[in-house]
Amino acid sequence: MELRHLQHFVAVAEDQHFTRAAERLMVSQSGLSASIRALERELRAPLFVRTTRRVTLTEAGRALLAEAERILAQVRAAHEAVAAVQGVVRGTLAVGTEQCIAGVHVAGLLAAFRRRHPDVEIRLRQSGSGALAEEVAAGRLDLAFAYRTQADSDQLRSAPLACEPMYVLCHPDHRLADAAAALTPADVSDEVFVDFHPDWGPRRATDAAFAVAGARRTVALEVNDVHSLLDLVDENLGIAVVPRHFRHKREALTALPLKGTGEVVYETVALLPPPEATSPAARALMALLDAEGG
Repeated sequence: MELRHLQHFVAVAEDQHFTRAAERLMVSQSGLSASIRALERELRAPLFVRTTRRVTLTEAGRALLAEAERILAQVRAAHEAVAAVQGVVRGTLAVGTEQCIAGVHVAGLLAAFRRRHPDVEIRLRQSGSGALAEEVAAGRLDLAFAYRTQADSDQLRSAPLACEPMYVLCHPDHRLADAAAALTPADVSDEVFVDFHPDWGPRRATDAAFAVAGARRTVALEVNDVHSLLDLVDENLGIAVVPRHFRHKREALTALPLKGTGEVVYETVALLPPPEATSPAARALMALLDAEGG
């Protein structure tokens, strides 16, 4: 099995189209098709279902994709490790993050990294914490900044970034704005809620807090970005439960502590593969983060 066959297979799987994959790889479409056929003959299984508009993975193709991505990530890491021994950090740094993650200023960190390591190509993906964890474990991301979603495993480890309590955010004219003390989930469970999609860290922390308190709520307004959430609360269309640092993003809104949630907090981490699989670029980024934090 040749590496170029795996590279061609992954490209077709990502683009779901032979012509687009061939253009991206800068190879002929006939050569790409021949490469895929050779791989299918070697594995004795069809990898794609071909139609006139696109191609989709077969069950065998889906099984191969995860392993192929992991193998290619390991090969890339090997090249970068040799370069690092020679005193050069180069290659690609693929970073994932949630929006407005606590404990790290992602844009500033990446800018500082680029100044120190101009030969490294930086790629950034924004997504929910669950998806980011899967991307790091599969080798598609070098590291990610996310909400802690699981314990460390053989494929994933975490480095703590920040830990914050949750706050209720509401319009100054909302009835809750006059509360003289912290609120509990039971106090607000009947309100109209604005919140993020279920894979987002703040949503996961809020769901966990209400579950611990035995309170139920309904999310009526679901968004996928911070500014939309703040705009909806600012128009008094609902309330939100958010990490503490969100309260500084819209000073006109009222922020009240949420209590009665047991040990549930908003905890952010850097998600990384095992040490032996961590790329030199990812190690350099974490070293820079540690230095800035110190």
